[in-house]
Amino acid sequence: MSAAAPTNSPVALRGTNELPAPVSGQRHEIGSPVGRLTYYSAGPDIPGKSPPLLLVHSINAAASAYEVKPLYEHYRRTRTVYALELPGFGHSERGEREYTVRMMTDAILVAVREIQNDFGRIPIDALAVSLSSEFLARAVSESPLAFRSLALVSPTGFTTLDKNTNWREGTRGKPWLRRLFEFPLWSDGFFRLLTSRRIIRYFLNKTWGSTNIDEGLLDYDYLTAHQPGAQHAPYYFVSGFLFSKDIPRIYNSLTLPVWMSHGVRGDFVDYTNKSQVEGRANWTIRVFSTGAMPHFEAEAEFIAAYDAFLAGVPSAPLG
Repeated sequence: MSAAAPTNSPVALRGTNELPAPVSGQRHEIGSPVGRLTYYSAGPDIPGKSPPLLLVHSINAAASAYEVKPLYEHYRRTRTVYALELPGFGHSERGEREYTVRMMTDAILVAVREIQNDFGRIPIDALAVSLSSEFLARAVSESPLAFRSLALVSPTGFTTLDKNTNWREGTRGKPWLRRLFEFPLWSDGFFRLLTSRRIIRYFLNKTWGSTNIDEGLLDYDYLTAHQPGAQHAPYYFVSGFLFSKDIPRIYNSLTLPVWMSHGVRGDFVDYTNKSQVEGRANWTIRVFSTGAMPHFEAEAEFIAAYDAFLAGVPSAPLG
């Protein structure tokens, strides 16, 4: 069973190591085979007809549920929404251990089972950002009856490089690189440098493709990246261990309705390999005139497009 405690709206605090809640609603702490997980939930007093919505943040040096905050706070007014913090990020367990594709996928499946404890076995809608799209797609491929629809925001796995993987198993992990990052003499210091406010702003500028970034996200990124053990999961990320070589096969195996969206600015604009799914009856692809976080930059337009997609998804009866 999860333990829930009410939380207030998060406030990005400067000059402190305290990590506030990234979103509103109830905070849940659960033990699981992949360690202690944190997720948040909220919804209207009178539940609507829509199934639950699960939101999953991206993977980077400073990832947290704050990355899905605009969607969480919007949808909580009309349906029950959940925001998961993956192992190694946010308020979830950040210990020094092996962080793998399997761990991240299992964390999503654990969250789905928690939602089923609340709602029964009705198929849910789920949305993930960037690399976490790969984990969510894999979770869907392994437990398809648990999901009604899948949304991928700026997903990885569609670049020119991915087109040439031949759907091989394994990851892009480089053990020597991870050992270099984790070398005790400089592991902590290098991560503090990597997550200085100036460097975080630099990477957000590259994500947005503009200097007009979300300042609240910048503040929260700085706080979450300065929690104890914050470097371990990101080091597995930058060493390639969380990128699957077989993700084109996973994407191609999906049969439920899939909504994919991406922007046209910044560092994340190579979607050459989307041609493998473009035109499929169950795939809808929407391009926004934004960077890689369209739900921050063009929130109203993003939500309208996502809602239009959801309106065409067959409904499942609520238990």
